[in-house]
Amino acid sequence: MRYRFEDAVIDAATFELKVHGEVVPVEPQVFEVLTYLVRNRDRLVPRTELLDAVWGDRFVSDSALASRVAAARAAIGDDGRSQRCIRTVHGRGLQFVAPVVVELESVPEEADPVPDEDLQQSVRFARAPDGLQLAVATVGRGAPLVKAANWLTHVELDWRSPVWRHWNDALAARFEYIRYDARGCGLSDRDLSGSDLTDLDVWVDDLAAVVDASGLDRFALLGISQGAAPAMAFAVRHPERVSHLILYGAYVRGMHRRDEATRQRAEMFRTLMREGWGGANPAFRSVFTTTFMPDASSEQMRWFNDLQVQTADAANAIQLEVAFYDHDFAELAEQVTVPTLVFHSRGDLATPYEEGRALAALIPGAELVTLDSRNHILVESEPAWQDFLHHLDRFTHP
Repeated sequence: MRYRFEDAVIDAATFELKVHGEVVPVEPQVFEVLTYLVRNRDRLVPRTELLDAVWGDRFVSDSALASRVAAARAAIGDDGRSQRCIRTVHGRGLQFVAPVVVELESVPEEADPVPDEDLQQSVRFARAPDGLQLAVATVGRGAPLVKAANWLTHVELDWRSPVWRHWNDALAARFEYIRYDARGCGLSDRDLSGSDLTDLDVWVDDLAAVVDASGLDRFALLGISQGAAPAMAFAVRHPERVSHLILYGAYVRGMHRRDEATRQRAEMFRTLMREGWGGANPAFRSVFTTTFMPDASSEQMRWFNDLQVQTADAANAIQLEVAFYDHDFAELAEQVTVPTLVFHSRGDLATPYEEGRALAALIPGAELVTLDSRNHILVESEPAWQDFLHHLDRFTHP
């Protein structure tokens, strides 16, 4: 990503800062401080968070941070008196306050950069066949891309979160990006008393309700993790409506259909949710967080821990988590006929790489892209994120 403000441009891919078109040499830590503040410009960043994000576990004095902030200000023509770009709130933290335009290196040439102020999502509701209301968020412009629902989302809380913000920004810059909360979580109706979530048709019918309510005839379809099976099933049922199928972190076999160690792990997850999901101590929930994003920052981990309890109660979280434990989607995958791209992280701790490789082998003509990451949810700072965007652009904008 590139971030343009005043006469400066930060290129996160090349680690360059340019002012008036000229490269300004800055120390790596100064660049990281500046970039972190720009990425989190929608909020005040506590000093402790900034220290943790840039220096990790190393002890750093307040004066060292102050010197890096001063150097960042000097590099972009700001200063501690005017604070046009970096504002200090004494005793609390710092915030980047200058208007920013988000650009993406790999966006097709005909696409215009998307100003940050244009990235405002709208939230509406679609009625499922059984009457439940599903929360649907839309943002961006261009050809439509629909993300099938998966475990634990919240279309409002995810919108500007440190975990999903870069996903939302990047996809909204390329598409009219449409995502929705599964029944039982987020802003969708939470009552699951009449729902059988082990029935794949329930998920597919909800997806169909969302695209119909959005007035879509033909669109690209994204299935992440648990959302891959409903996406595949919809593509099999309605191949004429799916222009591109993108599967990320997906699997062929549910956890109960793999080896004994995985079955035991599945039962551990169920126990953790039942015993500690809603408690004040996040230790139980952090097991899921470190499995999904082992290389995330402490702020991202704290946010994901909190998201879990705000998205669903323990009973719903368990129903959503175990919905496909006993499924095998091999026969479904073999029926997919639309162009398909399968992404999987080589070191994914949540869904083994072999599951993604097997899925790509089963779908006729599917392409497999292996990402060099351990994260089930890619974070913006890792090279695999740029690889994901590059191949996504190549596939959807040939």
